[in-house]
Amino acid sequence: MKMIKALSVISVAVLSLSLMGCAPKVGSEAWCESMKEKPKGDWSTNDASAYAEHCIFK
Repeated sequence: MKMIKALSVISVAVLSLSLMGCAPKVGSEAWCESMKEKPKGDWSTNDASAYAEHCIFK
C-alpha cells in the first residue's frame, strides 16, 4: 500500500514538472501573446503585474 502511494506521488510530481517546462518564460514575447488571449478574469494579481511590467511598460 505504501509503495502505491509513493508511486502516485512520484507520478504526480513528474507530470507537474513536465507541464511546467512547457510554459513560456514570464515577460517573453510568447508569454505576452498567451496572456493577451487568456480571459482577464483568469489572471492572477501577479499575472497582471507582470503583464504590465513586461508587455506594456517595456
